[in-house]
Amino acid sequence: MSLQTLVILAVTVGIAAFVQGGSGLGFALVVAPVAGILDPSLLPVFVLASMIPLNLYVAWRERGSLDLRGARWITVARLVATPGGLVLLRLIPDRDIGLFVGGATVLAALVSLAAPAFAPGRVAYVGAGLVTGLTETATGVGGPPLALVYQHRPPAELRSTVAACFLVGEVASLALLFGTGQGRAADLGWAVALLPAIAAGAWLSRVVHQRIDARRMRLFVLVFALVSGTVLIASP
Repeated sequence: MSLQTLVILAVTVGIAAFVQGGSGLGFALVVAPVAGILDPSLLPVFVLASMIPLNLYVAWRERGSLDLRGARWITVARLVATPGGLVLLRLIPDRDIGLFVGGATVLAALVSLAAPAFAPGRVAYVGAGLVTGLTETATGVGGPPLALVYQHRPPAELRSTVAACFLVGEVASLALLFGTGQGRAADLGWAVALLPAIAAGAWLSRVVHQRIDARRMRLFVLVFALVSGTVLIASP
C-alpha cells in the first residue's frame, strides 16, 4: 500500500469514526466505497476490523441507553445469516467486488432516504438482523437496516444498540472469514495501523455528540454514500 493510499484511508476512517460516534451510523457507508476505489482487496475484512474498537467504545460510552430486547433479536438473526454472507462473498468474482459494494451502498442509501417512520417490533428486528448478516459479512456494509429500525428512536439508543449489534456481528463475521480462508492477516494489520485515526475520530465525537444535529448528519452520510457508491460503480 502506498503512502498516499494510507493517508487517504487514515483521513477517511477518522472522519467515519467521528460520524458514527456522533450519529450512530455511517462508518461503513463512508469507508467501504473509498476502500473499494483504492484497493478492493481490503473488503470486507479491513472495514469489519476497523469498526470493532469504535463500536466497543460507543457501546460502552452509552451503555445506559441500550435496547436489550431489540439487540437480542437482531443479534440472533445476524448470527444466523452470517454464513449466507460468506456464501455471497464466494459467489462474487474478485473483479466485481467493487461493483457489488457500490451497488449495495447506493441501494442502502436510497432505502434509508425513502423509508417512512415506524415503530419497530420483533419482525423488524429479525429482518434487520438477517439483512445485516448477509451484507456486512460480504461487503462490510451493514448499517442501513439497523439505522432504519432505530432512525426515529432517541439518538443515544440508536448509537448504543447499533454499536452493540455491530460488535457481536463483526467478531462473528471475521471469525468465519478467517476460519474458511477468506480473510487476510494484512488487512487486520492495516486496521491496527489506523487505530490512531479511529481513536481521534471517536474522541472528537465524544466532545460534540450531544450537540450534533442528527438529521443533518444522517443526510450528509447518505448523500456521501450515494456519491461514493456511484463513483465505485462507474470505476473501471
